[in-house]
Amino acid sequence: MISKIRDIASQLATVYPADEADALAWWIAEESTGLTRTQIITGCKGTTNFSNLQDIIARLLHFEPIQYVFGHTLWGGLDLKLTPATLIPRPETAELVEHIIGMSDFRDNGISRRVLDIGTGSGCIAIALKKRHPNWQITGIDISSEAIDVAKENARRNEVEVTFEQADIFSDENGAIGTFDIVVSNPPYICEREKATMRRNVLDYEPASALFVPDNDPLLFYRRIAQLHIGKYLFLEINEAHADELSAMLDSFGYTDTHIIYDSYGKPRIIESRMVG
Repeated sequence: MISKIRDIASQLATVYPADEADALAWWIAEESTGLTRTQIITGCKGTTNFSNLQDIIARLLHFEPIQYVFGHTLWGGLDLKLTPATLIPRPETAELVEHIIGMSDFRDNGISRRVLDIGTGSGCIAIALKKRHPNWQITGIDISSEAIDVAKENARRNEVEVTFEQADIFSDENGAIGTFDIVVSNPPYICEREKATMRRNVLDYEPASALFVPDNDPLLFYRRIAQLHIGKYLFLEINEAHADELSAMLDSFGYTDTHIIYDSYGKPRIIESRMVG
């Protein structure tokens, strides 16, 4: 078994850095056998032959994300179905969830709050919040009907009740959205010019509409969310290059107590703010 994993890593190392190739090889082994790394190393359980191994390797050699190859990922304690219609959840987004959960304002589990997740994608934020606060009433919206279908499936597989609806925040029909105690979003925030530095597994496979904004309007989605004035508390995952600009924009729209939160890499990654009144 170990020799087979090394062989897989060797094949993948032709296009991936050695440490990433090794991580992918172990991922394949655990996913294909249903065993943990410890079980594989100790040989304490019987193993099975890897199924579709060469097809998996071929897809990875073409830079298809392994989360799409296997159709799911583990993130923030959740098992999430993923398709090319949904972004792959990142650790930074898990930090956004943990920041909200950790706020003293929200620690009283006896209080039911209305929460809106804008651009919900796989539903990861909405579902993670619902897991931690079962009495919160959470709605996730996305412009993509395919993403909404995935989010609904993820709510079922993680045994929570979240409302997911297709909606366009730029539509004139936003009066139907309502008002919320908390509005959270990880909207598109990567400028088109940044594509030159990005890897093929992102550019070739993840949904561009959920990633990119025009170079001349990097705050496009944040501006629209701020204009809606539908949340008492606002939490946004952000592009580190535009933190100060976004903070100033929120102030200009009448928000207050705006704070920039740094992620585990020391980069400005979250903005929190409150609506006046």
